[in-house]
Amino acid sequence: MAITYIKKANKTPQTGTDETRKIVSDILADIEDGREEAALAYSRDLDGYHGEAIVSEEAIANAADTVSDQLKDDIKFAFERVAKFAEAQKTSIQEFETELSPGLWAGQKLIPIETAGCYVPGGRYAHVASAIMSIATAKVAGVEHIVACSAPNKKGPNPAIIYAMNICGADTILSLGGVQGIAAMAFGLFTGKPARILVGPGNRFVAEAKRTLYGRVGIDMFAGPTEIAIIADDTADAAIIAADLVSQAEHGPDSPAWLFTTSRKLADNVMAQIDGHISALPEKARHAATAAWRDYGEVIICDTHEEVVQISDKYAAEHLEIHTIRDQWYSDTLKNYGSLFVGEETTVSYGDKCSGTNHILPTKGAAHYTGGLSVHKFMKIVTTQRMTREANREVGQTAARISRLEGMEGHARSADIRLRKYFPGENLG
Repeated sequence: MAITYIKKANKTPQTGTDETRKIVSDILADIEDGREEAALAYSRDLDGYHGEAIVSEEAIANAADTVSDQLKDDIKFAFERVAKFAEAQKTSIQEFETELSPGLWAGQKLIPIETAGCYVPGGRYAHVASAIMSIATAKVAGVEHIVACSAPNKKGPNPAIIYAMNICGADTILSLGGVQGIAAMAFGLFTGKPARILVGPGNRFVAEAKRTLYGRVGIDMFAGPTEIAIIADDTADAAIIAADLVSQAEHGPDSPAWLFTTSRKLADNVMAQIDGHISALPEKARHAATAAWRDYGEVIICDTHEEVVQISDKYAAEHLEIHTIRDQWYSDTLKNYGSLFVGEETTVSYGDKCSGTNHILPTKGAAHYTGGLSVHKFMKIVTTQRMTREANREVGQTAARISRLEGMEGHARSADIRLRKYFPGENLG
C-alpha cells in the first residue's frame, strides 16, 4: 500500500499569512478609529473610487438598465434555485417544545439574526453568484437588515453585482471592497447597523479581516482561496478532469487544485492536458491558473480506494468531485469536504453559479469541523424552559445538591427559596 505524489505543491494556503495579518490589523484599527472618513480614504487609495459609500436608488435603477435581459434571466434562474434550496434547509429544522419530566418543558426557538453583512468579491471577476449565495440565503432566513458591499472601480461596483444584490433583497448596498468593506459592515459605518454576522468569500485580506473580527461578530467560517479536489479512477474522462481542475485554478494564483486517483495512466493523461486547458483561457484567467497549478496543484496516486478516502479526508477540500465506477461507495464513505459533486454529470462550476447549493464553503481544512454557508448560519437556535411548581419538588432538590457538591452555594439557594415558597412546611432542603 502506498500514496505517491506525482506532483506536489511548493506552497500551502497558509503561505504569507503573517504579512497579511499585519496589514489587515493596521487597516481595521485605522477604520475603527477614523470611522466613515477612514473607510472612504482607503477606498480612494486602494480602488480609486471617489464616490458615495451607499449606492443610491438611482444608481441601482441605472445598473439594472445596463444589464442585458439574458443576464437578468440567468441571475433569476440562479436566485430561484438558491432560494428554493435555502427554504428546504429552513424547514429541516423546527421550533419545538417537549416535556422532559412531569411539569418540566424545554424547547428551542429559531430567531433570525438582526443584521447581516454580505461581502461580494468584485475585483478580478464580477461575482454575481456570490451575491445570490449570501443575500438570498439571508433573506430566506428572515434577517431584518442585509448590508451588502462590493469593491468598486472608479464608477462604483459592477452593475450586474448591484442588480443581483438588489433582486436578492439587500437593504443597503455599499460601494466598498476589501478590508474597508468588511470593517464598514462590522462597525455599522454609513448605516448605524453593525453586522452581527459577516459572510461571503474574498481574497486573503478579506478572509483575514473576518478572522480578526470573529468574536466581536459572527462569521460564516474561516476561509481562504477556493479549492478543488477530484477523486477519479481509470474509468474517468481525463479531459473533463483537467478542465474542472483548471476551472477552479482560474479563481486566483493561490487556489489549490488536487487530483487523487488509483490510476497512474489517468494521472499522466490529466497532467499532459492541464497546460493546454490553461493556455486556452483568456489572459487574466490564464495568469491566475498558471500560478495556481504551478504552486498549489497536486496529483496523488493511491494503491487502494481506501487510501484515496484517507488522503481526501485529510485534505478536507472545499469542493470534492467523484469520477469513479464506485461513486456511491465514495459518497457513503467520505467524511470531510465542503460540498460533494457525485458523478461526471455535475461539476463544481454548476455549484459555483446556479445549481442551488451554496458555494460559500470551508477552505484550508475547515471542512474537518464545519459545513458551508446555509440558512441556519443566519438564525440563532435558542433554548427555552418553563415548569410547574410541582416539578420544582424534584428539579429544585437535585439542582441544590449538585450546586453544593460543586461549592456553588448561591445556585443552591436559588433552588432553596423556591422550595420553601412552593412547599411550605416540607423539609426539602
